[in-house]
Amino acid sequence: MGKKDDYDREFEALQVALVRFQQQAMEAGEKDLVIFEGRDAAGKDGAIKRIVEHLSIRQTRVVALPKPTERERTQWYFQRYVPHLPAAGELVILNRSWYNRGGVERVMGFSTPAEQETFLTDAPTFERMLTDGGVQVVKLWLDISREEQARRLEKRRSDPLKALKVSPLDAVAQDKWDAYSAARDEMLARTHSEHAPWTIVRTDDKKAARLNILRFLLRALAPEAIVRDVAAPDPGVVFPFSKGAPLFR
Repeated sequence: MGKKDDYDREFEALQVALVRFQQQAMEAGEKDLVIFEGRDAAGKDGAIKRIVEHLSIRQTRVVALPKPTERERTQWYFQRYVPHLPAAGELVILNRSWYNRGGVERVMGFSTPAEQETFLTDAPTFERMLTDGGVQVVKLWLDISREEQARRLEKRRSDPLKALKVSPLDAVAQDKWDAYSAARDEMLARTHSEHAPWTIVRTDDKKAARLNILRFLLRALAPEAIVRDVAAPDPGVVFPFSKGAPLFR
C-alpha cells in the first residue's frame, strides 16, 4: 500500500509540474514537439494519456494520422505532417510520425527501398530545419520485449474494452519481430542527431515507464525553477540512444 501511495503522490506532483511548465511555455511562446515511436503495444497511448490529462485542451494537440490518402502519397513525404507542427505556445505530441517510413512501411513493403533511403537521409535535415525554426523536438522510442508484446497483444484480442486498439498489423508484429528490430536499429542510428536525439524508454513495466517519461519530459523541456524537485529518470528505464544501447532483441 505504501509503495502505491508513493507512486501516486509522485505522479500527481509530476502532473502539477507539467501544468506549471505549460503555463510558462504558453507565456514564453515556446513551440514544443514530442514524438512517440515504438513497437506495437509498447504503451504509447497510455503514456500520452497521462501526459495530457490536465493540460490545456486548446494549447495541446495529440496527432495520430491515418494511412495517407492517394493524393498524399504523391506529395513530398513530410508535407502532411507540416500543418500539425506547433505554433507559439503549443505542445504537439505525435503518436507515431514520419518515422512510419523507417519502420512499418519498410517492414510491410508500403514504400520502396529508394523512398526509405531518401527518408533516412532527409529526416535529420528536416528536423534541423524545425529546431532552427525554434521548435523543441523530443523523440522517444518506447521499447518492449517480445514476450511482453505477445502478452499485451493477446490481451487486446480478448478484452472487449480494447477492441478499438486492435489493428490488422498486430497479427504480424510477432512474426516479423526480427525485421522490425533491423528496421529500428538502422532508423535510430541514422536519424539520431545532436539537434534531435533519440531517447529510449523500456516499457515492460508500464507504471515505471509512465513515471519516468514524465520525469524525462520535464527535465528536457521545463526551466530549472520547475524541475528543481523532479527526480532524474531511472537510467535503467530511460537512457539516451547509442549504437550499443541495450535494446530488446
